[in-house]
Amino acid sequence: MTALAFLLIVVVVCVVGGLVLWLQHRQPHTLESGLDAFRREMKALAPPEDAPEPRVRGAKRPSRPRRPPGPQGS
Repeated sequence: MTALAFLLIVVVVCVVGGLVLWLQHRQPHTLESGLDAFRREMKALAPPEDAPEPRVRGAKRPSRPRRPPGPQGS
């Protein structure tokens, strides 16, 4: 009987601990919490405020390929 009581105590402790962890880490499902999560993600993706403006370089013009020197009379 003591082994069964020990097993029952372990199961109860595990269930209570699991419920406590689930309650602490569950995600809220309100509209406001969804908006807050979206705002946090947009802020994380935004460039830092103290970053300088990115410099835009112009496109390079393609250079003409040089023809090898050949006979001049052709």
